[in-house]
Amino acid sequence: IFAQPDAKHVQAQFDEVTRMLERSHPKVATMLHDARADILAFCGFPPKHWRQVWSTNPLERLNKEIKRRTDVVGVFPNPAALLRLAGAVLVEQHDEWEAGSRRYLSEDSMRQLTAFNAALTLPDANALTGVIPVPELIAA
Repeated sequence: IFAQPDAKHVQAQFDEVTRMLERSHPKVATMLHDARADILAFCGFPPKHWRQVWSTNPLERLNKEIKRRTDVVGVFPNPAALLRLAGAVLVEQHDEWEAGSRRYLSEDSMRQLTAFNAALTLPDANALTGVIPVPELIAA
């Protein structure tokens, strides 16, 4: 799906993959169909950004760091303690990216995105279903 040259081919390949899965793995096909807007959201960005947008590498690195820190603690006294530690890791990571000279997308690339912004299509957040709120994470 992701190795296609343009959005039209990406969508056609997605349809083909889900059609092929309907017979052997109907639940997977349904899940993919329901998540279509999220899976194909990267098509709303310029093709030069696609690899960074669909990549989960930064998220995997972040999860690895949270796991490393929680393994040190071992057992948490309550769920709020775990959330505090994970939140601290997220804040630390945010501060590193904000203060540092590291860029996931170059400034030139971001200018292209601004020019491309008029055609940007992202999934409708109101259409998402099945979201379970976590009271500890909701701002007071």
